Amino acid sequence: MGSVSEQILVESVIRVWAVARRWCSLAGAGRGCLAEMKSTHQLGFPMAMEITQFLLNAQAVDGNVRKHAEENIRQFQEQNLPGFLFSLAAELANDDKPVESRKLAGLILKNALDAKEQHRKFELAQRWIALDPNAKAQIRACLLKTLSSPAHDARSTASQVIAKLAGIELPIKQWPELIEALLSNNNQLPAHTRQATLETLGYICEEVSPEVVEQDHVNKILTAVVQGMNSSESNNDVRLAATRALYNALSFAQANFSNDTERDYIMRVVCEATLSPEVKIRQAAFECLVSISSTYYEKLSPYIQDIFTITAKAVKEDEEPVALQAIEFWSSICDEEIDILEEYGGDFTGDSVIPCFYFIKQALPALIPLLLETLLKQEEDQDQDEGAWNIAMAGGTCLGLVARTVGDDVVPLVMPFIEENISKPDWRQREAATYAFGSVLEGPSPEKLMTLVNHALNFMLNALMKDPNNHVKDTTGWTLGRIFEFLHGSAYDTPIITQANCQQIITVLLQSMKDVPNVAEKACGALYFLAQGFEDSGSSSTQLTPFFQDIIQALLDVTHREDAGESRLRTAAYESLNEVVRCCTDETAPMVMQLVPIIMNELHQTLEAQRLSSDERDKQNELQGLLCGCLQVIIQKLGSSEPTKYVFMQYADQMMQLFLRVFSCKSATAHEEAMLAIGALAYSTGSDFAKYMSEFYKYLEMGLQNFEDYQVCAITVGVVGDISRALEDKILPYCDGIMTQLLKNLSSNQLHRSVKPPIFSCFGDLALAIGENFDKYLMYAMPMLQSAAELSVQTSGADDDIIEYTNTLRNGILEAYSGILQGFKGSAKSQLLMPHAPHILQFLDSLYMAKDMDDVVMKTAIGVLGDLADTLGGNAAPLIQQCVSSRGFLNECLQSEDNLEVGGDGLCVSAILAEKR
Repeated sequence: MGSVSEQILVESVIRVWAVARRWCSLAGAGRGCLAEMKSTHQLGFPMAMEITQFLLNAQAVDGNVRKHAEENIRQFQEQNLPGFLFSLAAELANDDKPVESRKLAGLILKNALDAKEQHRKFELAQRWIALDPNAKAQIRACLLKTLSSPAHDARSTASQVIAKLAGIELPIKQWPELIEALLSNNNQLPAHTRQATLETLGYICEEVSPEVVEQDHVNKILTAVVQGMNSSESNNDVRLAATRALYNALSFAQANFSNDTERDYIMRVVCEATLSPEVKIRQAAFECLVSISSTYYEKLSPYIQDIFTITAKAVKEDEEPVALQAIEFWSSICDEEIDILEEYGGDFTGDSVIPCFYFIKQALPALIPLLLETLLKQEEDQDQDEGAWNIAMAGGTCLGLVARTVGDDVVPLVMPFIEENISKPDWRQREAATYAFGSVLEGPSPEKLMTLVNHALNFMLNALMKDPNNHVKDTTGWTLGRIFEFLHGSAYDTPIITQANCQQIITVLLQSMKDVPNVAEKACGALYFLAQGFEDSGSSSTQLTPFFQDIIQALLDVTHREDAGESRLRTAAYESLNEVVRCCTDETAPMVMQLVPIIMNELHQTLEAQRLSSDERDKQNELQGLLCGCLQVIIQKLGSSEPTKYVFMQYADQMMQLFLRVFSCKSATAHEEAMLAIGALAYSTGSDFAKYMSEFYKYLEMGLQNFEDYQVCAITVGVVGDISRALEDKILPYCDGIMTQLLKNLSSNQLHRSVKPPIFSCFGDLALAIGENFDKYLMYAMPMLQSAAELSVQTSGADDDIIEYTNTLRNGILEAYSGILQGFKGSAKSQLLMPHAPHILQFLDSLYMAKDMDDVVMKTAIGVLGDLADTLGGNAAPLIQQCVSSRGFLNECLQSEDNLEVGGDGLCVSAILAEKR
């Protein structure tokens, strides 16, 4: 590089340093970056000066102009990434540039740093990290200076981009001066810059993990945020940005909430903000309270009375967005207490980390009337809008959570409201009373509810048929569904459904399926739960048996309604039809058999449809998914009984051909359902499924390669397991291709992580199917399993979601080991597994020592230990005897309530351990 260029570079670095130190006080935010852009142009970024025109042309109406501009932008990015990113940052920072080009520059810049897909997100982060430090410094400086721009959109975009960069750089100790740069001279800045600074701090807290930010910086961030929220702050934009920033920063405040003085101050400022004259600030403040209720539940006792006063006032008097958050606070408290009570029961003297303070129980006398009052605030069209959410719906949801939290105690407080309003002339009062009744059916004991429900059932059925208001009928149908869901079934001593009332119930529900779509949908839902209650009846007749044919025909009629696309009606009808099929008995099985050609014919018709519009095609694809799902349930039901299975198999070839044709349609949902149906067919047909494999295999491979629709990929992996169990060693000709694809999937960082545990399980299924022939895959599968096993025990500091996923991964690995060990049992090749035994036992030891595995993993681990002992026998004895976890798992097995399920494995291990003694 020549001396002139060196001088330019030095000057650039000096300017960047100065900007980073004094960015807040510089006027003309974009001009400094423009100067840098000129220097960059001299350093070899020839397209930088044309970026404005490229960005404007990329938004042109003329398609040719737009396409040419997009190509220029793509070439610029590919040929000179540092110059491209800097040009975008400079465009965003320059207040002299057009609004349109600045907006697009910011959007492209953000998308160049972040993506939804994890693999792409990682690639973009690595690409940024690898950039020249000087180029990165210039881009950062432009972004920081943009926070002083008078243009709100530019500031907001810069805030988001800075946060994305923080998410990349702070975890690896880069850009350490960022937080200080944002916090410096905060009080002396213009209001719009302070607003942007607080917004940026909030986004950063949303983007990075709490452990990434030093406590000193956390304290400073919280100080700046709380100062911005204070009622003494005169600028509402600043106060709103600060309140929203606190919402994101709360997870960082563990130490601060453990300090009484600091916690008191934060809570006071938040509560004051709920009284702000500005509605958006009040809403944001209540959102903070909701977050505090879940994050710091155990710290709320001193404030709960004041919070009730504040929330009650908001629910009664404030605008809907604020009132909704006030209700959500109590719903969140319910969620916390339900979780605590479910995990620890009523005993908090033992190992409970967080005691239950029974806030809901204490608040009941005041909270219940408050919530009941909200039920009367319905909207006229709420039943027509699937996404509707209003005060009445929020209040009913909260009431339902309260019932689950306190149980029987809620009933005497709610019943007077129901009795007073259920027959009133005003539809709002009747609907509110019905909604209240339905909301409290989950939580209280059956003994507390049975008398009330039996008394109310006839009234509800009459209301569903005869009430003049559709809102009331809609809610009545929903309430009947709740009655059948929570109080009907073989587990209850006092049946809700009897010979005396069953005919009336069925008649009303079938008649209501002819009502307007939203009411008909609720009737279908009620029928679903009614049928579900008979699912455990086995082969004996039930009260539904005499009406079975009428029910099936009524549901088919619903699916053919012209308005079945409204209010999820068609979907609800098929879901109910599936449940009716599941509860069929030997007596009604012939009626289900008659349903098979009907559903097959309807699926055939969807495949024959031609020249459909985009909207029509979407509806057809949805219908194909529903029909495939229905056939899957029929296959499972009829295929589980030998008499019906024999007759049913006459349709197998035709069904398989229909399912294969579905794969030619471009619908992930339809593909999922068709694949699941094929899995069910494989299970039912057993080894006879081999005749379909030559034609089906290409679709199986396509499913395994479908990374974009990863649910299809996951389902296909499961179907491989189904087919393996059905075909056993007949799957051998296809194993090379399947294993190759499964190994590719495991190695890919583009495949969603949720698919990988089932892949490991699939290894076990294949090994069980082909036995010692799996030997050729051991050299590939076992290292994969070992690496995944080592990764799965590293859970230090992981959150609940990660631990849940990790346990799913562990179980998949263990199922693979179990299948492989069982597959080699009794084979001379079983000794090929001996070199892997130490790794397997080390994995079991690590799991046992980690103490964070769930019951499913525990049971599978005990099974693997037994399989190891059973397959490798005396050769593995010394290793098992040295295994730290072997005795621990054995004790768990013997103490478990369901030890009979793993008893054989326990006996194998016991025998080996006994040898040592």
